[in-house]
Amino acid sequence: MSQTEFPIDTKRHSAAHLMAAAVKELYPNARFGVGPATATGFFYDIALDETLTPEDLQRIEKTMKELRKKKLPFERIDLPIDQAIEFMKEQGQDFKVELLKLLREKGSTAIAKETGDESVVGEGVDTVSFFKTGDFVDLCRGPHVDNSAQVGHFKLRSIAGAYWRGDASNEQLQRIHALCFDTKEELEAELNRLEEQARRDHRKLGRELGLFTIVDEVGSGLPLWLPAGNVIRDELERLARTEEHKAGYKRVSTPHITKGDLYHKSGHLPYYAEDMYAPIMIEEQEYYLRPMNCPHHHMIYAHDQWSYRDLPVRLAEYGQVYRYEASGGLSGLMRVRGFCQNDAHIYCREDQAKDEFLAVMHMHAMYYRMFGIEDFWMRVSLPDMEDLGKYVDDPEGWKKAMGILKEAMDESGYPYREVEGEAAFYGPKVDFMVKSVVGTEYAISTNQLDFMATKRFDLQYTAEDGSKKPVYVIHRAPLGSHERFTAFLIEHYAGKFPCWLAPVQAMVIPIADRHEDYARQVRDKLFFAPVETVHGGIRAEADLAAERMQKKIRNAQTRQIPYMLVVGDAEAEAGTVAVRHRDHGDLGTMPVDDLIERISAEVKERRDRPKG
Repeated sequence: MSQTEFPIDTKRHSAAHLMAAAVKELYPNARFGVGPATATGFFYDIALDETLTPEDLQRIEKTMKELRKKKLPFERIDLPIDQAIEFMKEQGQDFKVELLKLLREKGSTAIAKETGDESVVGEGVDTVSFFKTGDFVDLCRGPHVDNSAQVGHFKLRSIAGAYWRGDASNEQLQRIHALCFDTKEELEAELNRLEEQARRDHRKLGRELGLFTIVDEVGSGLPLWLPAGNVIRDELERLARTEEHKAGYKRVSTPHITKGDLYHKSGHLPYYAEDMYAPIMIEEQEYYLRPMNCPHHHMIYAHDQWSYRDLPVRLAEYGQVYRYEASGGLSGLMRVRGFCQNDAHIYCREDQAKDEFLAVMHMHAMYYRMFGIEDFWMRVSLPDMEDLGKYVDDPEGWKKAMGILKEAMDESGYPYREVEGEAAFYGPKVDFMVKSVVGTEYAISTNQLDFMATKRFDLQYTAEDGSKKPVYVIHRAPLGSHERFTAFLIEHYAGKFPCWLAPVQAMVIPIADRHEDYARQVRDKLFFAPVETVHGGIRAEADLAAERMQKKIRNAQTRQIPYMLVVGDAEAEAGTVAVRHRDHGDLGTMPVDDLIERISAEVKERRDRPKG
C-alpha cells in the first residue's frame, strides 16, 4: 500500500508504536502502558525512572524521524496467551502482563473502557498478537501500516501525568501527547489552531484580566470570582432574569444543604451518589450539599394546589450546586466542584410538554445568537431500552417521553443527533453543543424532560373534570452555569467582551495632571448616566496614575476596555472627549452626551459587536 491508502487512525496508532520504539531506544528500562490513536494524533502512557522534559520530547521526536527513515516493518507475531504472559514478564513489562491476564480472564470490555485503547482487545482469547517495530514489541491486534515510513507527519506536543487504568490508587505514568496527520499542511494547520487556542485559553485570560482565581487555601475546583469577573456573572444573570420574566418564569430561592431523605425521594440517592459529596451529620441526621436544584423546586410546586388553568408553572433560580469531580478532571472554570446554574423547572400538562420544550430550545438559540454563536447542534441523549439498569424502570414512560421530545426536535428545525445510553436517570435530555472559534466543541447547556419526578413527589394538578393528573417536568439551563458559560465566552471573545458585558466599559485618560479634574467629571457623568447596566450606569474609570498618556492607552488596551477617552485642554474647554475604540481605533472627538447615547444603545441592544 502507498502511504495515502492507510486510514489516518491506522497511521496514528502506528506512530504511537514508532514513538514507543524511540523511547525504548533512548530509555531501555521504560515500561509501557497503552498507546491509542486520538482524534488528532495519539498518546502513550509510559513509566520511566526520570521525569521527561520538553528537551527530552525533542530527542524522542528526532529518534522517531530517524527510525521512520529506516522503513522498519510492522511485523505481526501470534502467541498463545500463557506464552505471551511469560514473554512480557521476561521483558519487564508488568502493565502488559496485567492486560494479558485481563484478556485471559475477562475479555476486552474492561480494558477498552479503562485504558481507552481498543487495540488491546479479545474475548475468551487463547492467542494474542504482538507487533514488532525495530526493537520494540507491543501487545496489539493492529492493524498497522506496512513500515515506519508510512506513519504520516507527527509532532510530539506535551507530557502529562496519567494514572494506570485511570485509577488514582495505581502508579502514575507519563503520558506523551502527539499530533499526527496525513500531510504536513494539515499538521501545521492543527499547530496553528492549538496556538490560537492557547492564546484564548480562559485560564490564561482569566488571570491576565483579573476575572477569577483558584487557590489551594480554598480548594481545587472552587473558583473565587474577582470584581471584574463578577460583573460578567451579574450581567449574564440580569439577562436571564429579564428574558425569563418575559417568558413567564417566577423566581425562587432554595438552600445549599438538604436532608438526605429528600435525595432518596428524588432518586439522586442512589442513582447520582457517586457525584455527590459525603453527608454532613447535623443532630444525627444526614445532610448533603445539593448537587441539583430540582428536588427543592419540586417541593415548592408541591406546596400549593394547582388547576389545569394554572399550568404551566415555571420556577427559576440561579442556584449554587456542588458535584464531585476528580482532581484530574478539573480545568479552570470549565470543570469545577461548585457552580451556579441558570436553572429552571417547568411543570406542565402532557398536552403542553412539546410546546414548552420547544420554547426552551428557542430560548437557547436566542441566547447563542446574541453572543454571535451560530455553529451549534443538539445531542439527544436517550436510554438503552435493552438495559434500563441505571434508569427509572418504566418502559412505557420512556417511550412516551421520547415521543414528545422527538416531535419537539423535529419541529424545531435545529440539527440534532441521537445518542443511546446517555439519558438522565429520570428522562431523555438534549445537550446543546457549541463549537468555539478554534473548533473545540462544548456541551454548554441542557434541556431535559422528566416523567419520573411526578411519581416520586406526587406532583399533580386538578384536571377540568376534577380528577388529579400528573405533570411533566422540564429541566432547563439555557445559559448553563456561570462558570462554564463564562469560560466559553472568555475564549469565544478572546477576552474582548462586547461593551454590555465588559467589566470596565470606558477608561478616561487625562493627557496631563491639569486635566485630571475634568477626567473625574467625565468619569462621574458616565458612571451616573441612566444606562441599562446591572449597576445602573456606564462602568467607567479614570486612569490618574503618574504615567504617560500612551502607556495608559496601552494599559487600557491590555485590559480589553472597549472605550478609551482621552481628555486634554481642548476637550475640557468644549465638554468633549477624544474617543478611541478597542477594535475600531480613533473615532474622533464627540460630546460626552453623544458618547453616553452611543454606549447606551450598545448596552440596551446587547450588541455582540459595535456598529462602528
